Amino acid sequence: MPMTQSPPFAAGIDLGGTKIEAQIFDFSFNRVTFHRIPTPQTYDALVAAMADQISWVESHATGLPLGIAAAGLIHPVTGIALTANLPASGKPFPADIALAAGRAVTYINDCRAQALSEAQFGAAKGYASALCLNLGTGIAGGFVVGGALLPSALGLGGEYGHFALPAHVVQAHALPIIACGCGRSGCMETLISGPGLARIVQHRTGRSLTAQQIVALRANDAAIAQCWAIWCDLAAELIHTLSLTLDPACIVLAGGLSQAPNLVDDLTQAASKSALRGYAPPPILMAQGGDATAARGAAYAAFLERGRA
Repeated sequence: MPMTQSPPFAAGIDLGGTKIEAQIFDFSFNRVTFHRIPTPQTYDALVAAMADQISWVESHATGLPLGIAAAGLIHPVTGIALTANLPASGKPFPADIALAAGRAVTYINDCRAQALSEAQFGAAKGYASALCLNLGTGIAGGFVVGGALLPSALGLGGEYGHFALPAHVVQAHALPIIACGCGRSGCMETLISGPGLARIVQHRTGRSLTAQQIVALRANDAAIAQCWAIWCDLAAELIHTLSLTLDPACIVLAGGLSQAPNLVDDLTQAASKSALRGYAPPPILMAQGGDATAARGAAYAAFLERGRA
């Protein structure tokens, strides 16, 4: 992509299971150019591809603050990665990237990067605090207060999908308890993620449908609509738990499921029923950053880290 007239100020790389997208931002953190490549499926090739993307950034401007947004966790002591959608688990991934690229990088969980981006530049701009909730293949997010992510001692803050499912909703609808990829059972994301929504429909109707098909059918299919209502009740309980724990000024929805039509209205209604008597849930908003939001958040995190240094 050609560069615009705006000079580069910071860069971010959105590392996903299928694509790696390097993005360059101007002083106002508007995207000015990007470069996308497929994600390799072996570790050595992945590290080399990340180094190539960093080299592309360096070819436009040397020494920019550069952040990497990726799913998963990095252990704060060992630097070892734990990730389900990249061939990097058990490896010192950020350190190997920096070594291969020959420069320092800032590495941040992609959902935390989304939260930072939406709080600083997107839907939650102007709110004193904001919680970003990513509803996709998994469930995670991040919490921003005063323009900065809430400190997290082990990097676990934001793994909201691994709260336990609410017993009263599970019992009322005779829902299954499912083993989670984290090693526990009955985690929120087993029924609230995209695959979780499909599990609810499979359990209640015997039909094998994708989350996208369920969203499309729910307005005209009574059985699917009932499953959707159950999903909303479960998601509302997660919002209630997050409200009691963090008391955010707003909640921003991101991820694939957040694109469901009327989701904000449906969840606001369900969350209002779950809230404590006399209290309303926080405003529920849609993320505005689109496919730039994670890379923008990573770039901004790198800018903040450069400033602290």
